[in-house]
Amino acid sequence: MAKKKKIINPFQDNGTIRINKYLSDAGFCSRRQADRYIEEGKVTIDGQVAKLGDRVVENQEVRVNGRLVTYQEELILIAFNKPVGVECTEDRRVPNNIIDYINYGKRISYIGRLDKDSQGLILLTNDGDLNQAIAKGSNYHEKEYVVRVNKPITDRFIEGMSGPVPILGRLTRPSIVTPIDKYTFKIIITQGMNRQIRRMCEYFGYRVTKLKRIRVMNITLGRLKEGTYRNVTEKELEELKAIIENKENEDM
Repeated sequence: MAKKKKIINPFQDNGTIRINKYLSDAGFCSRRQADRYIEEGKVTIDGQVAKLGDRVVENQEVRVNGRLVTYQEELILIAFNKPVGVECTEDRRVPNNIIDYINYGKRISYIGRLDKDSQGLILLTNDGDLNQAIAKGSNYHEKEYVVRVNKPITDRFIEGMSGPVPILGRLTRPSIVTPIDKYTFKIIITQGMNRQIRRMCEYFGYRVTKLKRIRVMNITLGRLKEGTYRNVTEKELEELKAIIENKENEDM
């Protein structure tokens, strides 16, 4: 297992932290969005309007639009390579439940689901707002999979899987489907209906023999070993927040 990230006092190195980093590390927004808030005069430090580049010392009062922003708990966001057989449930009575399998030591919840027979990337966090923003189907966030099926794929199958496909009484959104070899293809979807890809394949008379998720938005599985997890990097988190914010701005 990867080492667990310790809670760090953000002020411990030099006693100060840039205001945009403070807002980002507190989980309020990305640094880019923080800079916008600062430029718009929406951020105050001890009641004084903040400027770009201002620094914060410990115990100062930081507010955005009057809302107090504090470090209550360090944001946890981990990427886990789920093996087949591990079940996405928080019911600790279920054998091989994902929470006991990871045994992180702090309360975290999985974002979205991977069914028991599937493997690959799943994100877990202690931030409910971030969980909802990533998992919410209406946000059209991309998830990418490598899928192997039980018989040779055809051009007609690839075209059909590109959708929409009728499953569960609904039509799936269009997907991006790319063949890899005779039995394997990649698919990018933007929703998370129950066993969606398996049901899509079944509609065309195919059975999935292996399903592996390799990407959620900008977070990739990479070379992460099966059954292990890693902390999402600061750069990845910044990019993730920016994607979420851009989507929210589109919907406004």
